[in-house]
Amino acid sequence: DAVGILILCLVSGAAALDFRYHHAEELEQYLKGVHAANPSLTHLHSIGRSVEGRDLWVLVLGRFPTHHKIGIPEFKYVANMHGDETVGREILLHLIDFLVTSYGRDPVITRLLNNTRVHIMPTMNPDGFEATKVPDCYYTRGRYNKNGEDLNRNFPDAFENNSASIQPETRAVMDWIKNETFVLSANLHGGALVASYTFDNGNPVTGSLNGYSRSPDDDVFIHLAKTYSSNHASMYKGTGCDNRQTFPEGITNGYSWYQLEGGMQDYNYVWGQCFEITLELSCCKYPPADQLEKFWRDNKVALIEYIKQVHLGVKGQVTDKNGNPIPNAIVEAKGRPHICPYRTNEQGEYFLLLLPGTYVINATVPGFKSMLKTVEISDNTGNFSALKQDFSFPEVSDQIRSTVASCPKIPLYEELARASAAVKPTVHVLVLMTIMLMIFK
Repeated sequence: DAVGILILCLVSGAAALDFRYHHAEELEQYLKGVHAANPSLTHLHSIGRSVEGRDLWVLVLGRFPTHHKIGIPEFKYVANMHGDETVGREILLHLIDFLVTSYGRDPVITRLLNNTRVHIMPTMNPDGFEATKVPDCYYTRGRYNKNGEDLNRNFPDAFENNSASIQPETRAVMDWIKNETFVLSANLHGGALVASYTFDNGNPVTGSLNGYSRSPDDDVFIHLAKTYSSNHASMYKGTGCDNRQTFPEGITNGYSWYQLEGGMQDYNYVWGQCFEITLELSCCKYPPADQLEKFWRDNKVALIEYIKQVHLGVKGQVTDKNGNPIPNAIVEAKGRPHICPYRTNEQGEYFLLLLPGTYVINATVPGFKSMLKTVEISDNTGNFSALKQDFSFPEVSDQIRSTVASCPKIPLYEELARASAAVKPTVHVLVLMTIMLMIFK
């Protein structure tokens, strides 16, 4: 029948992914074809629309693609938020192709997708891509969305008031982050060859006077960036794209490279409880299509190894005396508090990315005594499961629920900067953050 023929066409389209640029209709057809061919492994949905009304498609892959499953972390890749930076858009389509064709055949990919929910958005700025009529290595107006806004300067900023009007594409991603329990992410750009990590913005509290903006999880971010660069065909060499710019080991702190207000990776970390890095994948923003196959080969291993890092650290549930989940409980590792305290989701779950070592995990239900547990964390990325550590609060009944408003979208580090103005710059940033967190609580 007609439906069967349509599905057959879509499946055929999915099988025929070649190395060229796919415009909006072709991209949509390909994603629909993949889903039709793999209905139990994939879930295709649009998280919103661009200014010109194009769908912002996300393909989800995993054993439970349609919904979050307790204990299985959420991972995402986002590409093409600058419409003229195109390599990421295409290699994510080839990543999708590789994952669905390897599932059930390759034991590593099978275990990865059985234990991880992977979200892939090939383009965050479809209007900008379509507006780029003449590809260029350096710059075109297609960088921006249809309203002329740079989407990677469009998010709320933790350090200073961002006056940019929130765009439909940005709003869609913010809502997406709010509605999922993302743990790890990367956004794919072009114009350089480096893995850049948070913070992109900063102030004296985070070390900006020394040209580096350090987050409480700086060690984890360095590891994440090195994971990608060291598994990339050449990024780890750190040679950059010209003689003036070098990146030791192929990584950089975002602020050290150049200061950026309203960036997506800082927003993910501060407000989304999601560790995100920015991957610059090509010296040429919009290279010729005949180079795409090499870009895929150069990035293939790194893309997979980076996904595995979502299983770093520790995870678990916070429950009451009856075993019911407690949402909005604060769970953090001692010594690394976040400016927006990391909280459990509706299922009482938490995920903390931490490198191997010994940590004290502090679980707090507002109004009750905190629980501390010492954990010894190993590298469990090869086992596709972080260390599991649950917390049960025997004095909390299911009638008591912690209802806490979401962290305000204001420059949270402004207050810290004021508080530290009279403090000697030698005082460590984490001490200041700990004091402020106690005040907030």
